[in-house]
Amino acid sequence: MFDRFFSGKLSRLAVSGILSGAALAVAAFPAVGLGGLIVNRVTYIYNHPPDDLHIPQNAQITRVYANDGKTLITNFYDERRSDVSLSAISPWMQKAIVASEDTRFYQHGGVDLRSVIRAFVSNGQGGNAQQGASTLTMQYVRNVLKEDPNLSPQRRVDATANNAGRKITEMRYAISLDKKFSKQEILRRYLNIAYFGNGAYGIDAASRSYFSKAPGQLTLPEAALLAGIVQSPDVDNPAFGDRNAALARRTYVLGAMAKMKVITPAQAAAADKAPVDIKVSVLPNNCTAVPKQHNDWGYFCDYLTQWWANQPEFGQTVQDREDALKEGGYTIVTSMDPKTQASALSNSLSVYGYGSPMALPLAVVQPGTGRIAAMAVNRHYSLDPNPGGVSYPNSTAQFIGGDGGIQGYPSGSTFKMFTMLAALESGKTLSTEFNSPAKLQTKWYANGSSSCNGYWCPGNDNPSWMDGPRTMWNGFGRSVNTYFVWLEEQIGPEQAVAMAQRLGITFRAPADAELAGVKAINWGSFTLGVADTTPLDLANAYAAVGADGRYCDPLPVLSIKDAGGASMAAANPNCRPAVAPDIARAALDAARCPVGEQSAFGRCDGGTAPEVGSIMGGRPIAGKTGSTENNATETFVGVTPQLAAAAIAADPDNPSDLAGEGVSSSVNSAVAHTLNTALTGQPVVNFQPPSAAIAGAAG
Repeated sequence: MFDRFFSGKLSRLAVSGILSGAALAVAAFPAVGLGGLIVNRVTYIYNHPPDDLHIPQNAQITRVYANDGKTLITNFYDERRSDVSLSAISPWMQKAIVASEDTRFYQHGGVDLRSVIRAFVSNGQGGNAQQGASTLTMQYVRNVLKEDPNLSPQRRVDATANNAGRKITEMRYAISLDKKFSKQEILRRYLNIAYFGNGAYGIDAASRSYFSKAPGQLTLPEAALLAGIVQSPDVDNPAFGDRNAALARRTYVLGAMAKMKVITPAQAAAADKAPVDIKVSVLPNNCTAVPKQHNDWGYFCDYLTQWWANQPEFGQTVQDREDALKEGGYTIVTSMDPKTQASALSNSLSVYGYGSPMALPLAVVQPGTGRIAAMAVNRHYSLDPNPGGVSYPNSTAQFIGGDGGIQGYPSGSTFKMFTMLAALESGKTLSTEFNSPAKLQTKWYANGSSSCNGYWCPGNDNPSWMDGPRTMWNGFGRSVNTYFVWLEEQIGPEQAVAMAQRLGITFRAPADAELAGVKAINWGSFTLGVADTTPLDLANAYAAVGADGRYCDPLPVLSIKDAGGASMAAANPNCRPAVAPDIARAALDAARCPVGEQSAFGRCDGGTAPEVGSIMGGRPIAGKTGSTENNATETFVGVTPQLAAAAIAADPDNPSDLAGEGVSSSVNSAVAHTLNTALTGQPVVNFQPPSAAIAGAAG
């Protein structure tokens, strides 16, 4: 009678009320009496179903790829797990887990009442806590409860407590789930949440961890081995645990499969004799685990994590976003181009090797999107110790993008671009002329060697080449300090500072941030590039000029999809007009002069980096060199309509070290060669000339 009763409709009803009484009465009731007790309580439970089980998304691996969407950079995860469909799981695995854990899975309604009564009677006689009788559905419930981050720590502990209360909770939810989901769906969910040892959560991770293959490729012996270890995944572990115990469990599973008639006794015997061919695979995790031959990718990866932590779409707090990266199962296709990245690294190393205390961080950015194509420096992204107590060649400091203790480096005359843009915006033209002296006494108070009569008095580095009547074209081309300090006086340094900020220059150094605030009106030296910046900020600022004045936030991704395949808006460029197109085009026209190119109006008459134009082989380019006092740093930033790049030679540990001495031309060439390689095969795109009005009458 009970068999027919348990296999019918009522076997799908909740049993918490039944068991709450049965747990106390089992010692006093024989099996037949207990059956009567169950029947009496079923009607009440049927009319009072359990609450729905909250099922959070399984924690899953986030995978990070280069811009081709195929080249893996690294993964992020707390738990090695990737959910897969049931069709992607070997039928052998599906049959093996049912035979191993729940032979009546397809007959019962979430709770196998035959086994429940048998277990209660057995446990009652033995005086032990509840054990046995756990169906696959109940095990799934247990896994959900113990992993649900929305539950209190105590409730998650209770999910694995060895007592009747835990069993009752599992049973209530299991019956509810059996009504809600098909058997196939419950099996899929169980196989994706079960722990298989060796850090592998879910069947996809287990298959790849133990056999280095997809779960759909599992053979019968492999499936039986994996199914056998879920009860004791760390002890019965064929890779690092008791292999004999794992084999014994495999024998048991194969026997159960034969008993269920899902395989023949001959198949079971053959599979039981099969050798165990374990091929353990370790899945890279985080930025220090990028491929060893490409450890330079770690710097791009590091910037990605920094960017991710600032995206509200991935959580309300930084911690929420970091958790999402490690648990959300995202597929991230970055903007990093391996070819451009390799070129950037090679060219950085051509200036300073890995063994040098000097660094040449280099960034490449796409105008119009802000997408970052490369971030390289002559360092290994690694936590390995360095020889002799120095800070190189291994480091995880963010030399290229800044933050994390890196404030940046002064980039000299590259900041003249911001003064020029602000002056053009104020109504001045490219033809604005000033008779530049060797030294210029300004209106700002100063003392010391740089003062004249108590006022700041900057000078030109090469008076014979720089002094005399200058316009924006040849003032920029020859990098005439006194011309740009005079120009800054005309418009006010606060305007140049504001322009730099509009173009994404971030003042990370506290002293710079203070000067950029209420003191900007007196920051006369700003135009000479005394503030710290990074290659990424600088390249992206010039990229905005190259994009007709449209500034885009730096963006390290092409696309992001969540675990369900939905695209995330954070991957879209975030752009805005920063300066008017004609002003940007005018500034670019003057920026043709430093690199040996000619402006649209033929007004260039010499530049500080003429080798750049030659390296580019006729492809249009604009740019600017920058040297700080005594060549402490040396900078070059170049921009084309398709890409912009910047590099700064500096000593990250000692700002007073003369890192830029003697490497000016090498830095210029490193950036130019990187751009030239990156643009190989792409069409030649010309700059748009500015209007005659903004060029001025002399233009």
